Parts: sequence; structure tokens; C-alpha cells
Amino acid sequence: MALATWLAFLLAAILIAVSPGPGAATSMSVGLRHGYLAALRAIGGLQSALLIQLSIVAAGLGALLSASTTAFNIMKFLGAAYLIWLGIQKWRDATQAPGDEEAAVKPQGLFTQGLLVNLTNPKAIVFMAALTPQFIDPARPQWLQFAIIGATMCGVDSIVMSGYALLATRLRRWLRNPRAMKAQNRFFGGIFIGAGALLAASSRH
Repeated sequence: MALATWLAFLLAAILIAVSPGPGAATSMSVGLRHGYLAALRAIGGLQSALLIQLSIVAAGLGALLSASTTAFNIMKFLGAAYLIWLGIQKWRDATQAPGDEEAAVKPQGLFTQGLLVNLTNPKAIVFMAALTPQFIDPARPQWLQFAIIGATMCGVDSIVMSGYALLATRLRRWLRNPRAMKAQNRFFGGIFIGAGALLAASSRH
């Protein structure tokens, strides 16, 4: 991959990462609730999902998902249902007392949550299938180029999501009383429910 091509992809990856979405909401929500180190587990799940999606695109299955309305809709509604379920869980969790959340941290659960938030979003695969070919040189080894794209994309997204989580963690001391905990849980619950509704209503384009 030529340097100019990589720099162009780097810019695209930064713009995509800083755009607010379910991944940013997950990072901030876990950061507020459990702290930065716990948020890193969710971020690890987000990045694992991105690598799986990129592998699907590299294997050519992304084009199949783009072409199949049925497959796309199944994935879309599964993703929407998961986001809405997350939102309802956060909304109902509004009465948890401050301090209890530290004991409730489950590393596997946070990783899986991040993994499923990205993995059940078919628009991400369709977007990658449309974006990545523009940065692939067919005259050079493609898997090496996909590896560079994956490393760049996950590196940028990890930094940005870590920034969101760290910012949220800094706000924890001001949001430790029950009323503030209730407000922030319902805020993020509303974001996840809204994201799920938007995903359910969206098309492939």
C-alpha cells in the first residue's frame, strides 16, 4: 500500500471513529459505570468485531450481504433488537446504588457487549465492503493490505473509544449520587434504544 493511499485511509478512519455511534455510547456508558479499565474490555470487544467484519469483507462475503436483502434484514433486525435490549437494561438499571457497580463488573460480559454492538450492525460490513476496495491495490498482495487496513482502523478506533471512555471516567465523581446515576443510565438507555430504532428503520444505502 502506497503511503499516500494509507494516509487517505487514515483520515477516513479518523472521521469514521470520531462520529458518535453505538460504539462511542458503549465506551462512554461503561466508562461512567465501571471506570476506564473496565471500558477497555468493552473496547476490545468492539475492535474484535471490526476485525471479524473486515475478514468477512476480505473473504468476499460482504458483497453477498450487500446483495442479499433477506440476509441484510435478518442481521439488521438482530442488531436493532440487541441495541434496544441494551437500552432497556440500562433504563431499568437506574436505581442501582453508587458503589455497587464495582462489584457487578463482569469482564466477559463487557467484552461480549462490545463485540455484539459492532458485530450485529450489518451496515458496518456493507460500509467496509464499499470503502476498503478503494484503498486496495489489486497488483499487490491483498491480505497484507487488508492487514494494514485492519491495524490502522482498529488502532484509530481504539484511541478514539479510549478517549470517549476516559472522558466519561473523569465525570464519574460528579455523577455518583443516585439522581445523577439514574439520569445518566436513562440518557444512555435512550441513546441505545434510539440507535436500535434507527438501525431497524434504515436501508443498506
